[in-house]
Amino acid sequence: MARPGEEQILQALKAVKDPDSGKDIVEAGMISGLIVKDGNVGFAIEVDPKRGPQLEPLRKEAEKAAEQVEGVLSVTAVLTAHSEAPAGGAAPKQQSAAPKPGPAQQQAQGAGAARAMVPGVRSIIAVASGKGGVGKSTTATNLALALKAKGLSVGVLDADIYGPSQPRMLGISGRPNSPDGKVLTPLENYGVKCMSMGFLVAEDTPMIWRGPMVQSALQQMLRDVEWGELDVLVVDMPPGTGDAQLTMAQQVPLTGAVIVSTPQDIALIDAKKGLNMFRKVDVPVLGIIENMSVFVCPNCGHESHIFSHGGAKKEAERLGMEFLGEMPLDIAIRETSDGGKPITVSDPESPQAKAYSAIANRVWEKAAALIEAGGARQAPKIVMQ
Repeated sequence: MARPGEEQILQALKAVKDPDSGKDIVEAGMISGLIVKDGNVGFAIEVDPKRGPQLEPLRKEAEKAAEQVEGVLSVTAVLTAHSEAPAGGAAPKQQSAAPKPGPAQQQAQGAGAARAMVPGVRSIIAVASGKGGVGKSTTATNLALALKAKGLSVGVLDADIYGPSQPRMLGISGRPNSPDGKVLTPLENYGVKCMSMGFLVAEDTPMIWRGPMVQSALQQMLRDVEWGELDVLVVDMPPGTGDAQLTMAQQVPLTGAVIVSTPQDIALIDAKKGLNMFRKVDVPVLGIIENMSVFVCPNCGHESHIFSHGGAKKEAERLGMEFLGEMPLDIAIRETSDGGKPITVSDPESPQAKAYSAIANRVWEKAAALIEAGGARQAPKIVMQ
């Protein structure tokens, strides 16, 4: 079957009319970020922020129009808003529109209303880093599986829109279903539920999306998913401290955050930025993990500190944070993660799996104490001073 191209999708979208202007949404310049890859289609519909909450039917109509194109396997459309230019002619400022209302969003109505917890989810733990390449996703996957091994009900939200890793690491393929056309059913492996943008687009498809589009997609993946009853939802955060990270920190009632860093100074500088971001929005930092801490030669047993050693522990002590533990630079961890069989499930008696288990035990101990002490935590607000 021939796969559609961008022109075919745009032609189909011309059948969708903006109810206010009467123009089709392509002619009106409302379509942006169009991605067409192997039958998977994604795009954003730009609208005035005042109209955003009322244009959910338009978004659905656009999705249906694109789905009618022969060869289309899936369509993901999000609303994103732009404000009108001020009188002085300054360029429009981008901001996110309200996504389609999910079950949790319907509970939080009115100006200044606090975001409700995701229904059925007892706690949400973010695994974050200040920069990429430090093994954050590998750590998040193995922590989630170690928590599952404790008898907890666990889900994983892959919040790294631009570089989703969880489908490969958890060995999950396929597409989530939506029985009612509104709420997605997460995919599952090893007893862990997962939602990721990697399920919605091909693995080699670049997500050429601006900040507001990412924010809207994150909110929908979190709140418009039937997570069921979970003890903990582990969020694999994107690296850095940009729009996506602030969306999760500001609008999601996180129980706490775990910071992952390698020992060398350049990684610790960025890790501190991530840590300080959570502090500024009053999200408890549960501790710091030093990843790739030591390399032990499999042939001779010699230890090499390729990325230095002990830097994260010293930084944790200096900042008054708990040091949760260190993980080695180990080929077994890399191979099992790349193969979709993380070491915590493929070799649970290995020293590496036991190290993850010890960290997971401490993370859950601290998270459970926070839950018991404070109950369901409300999402913080960022105040500009």
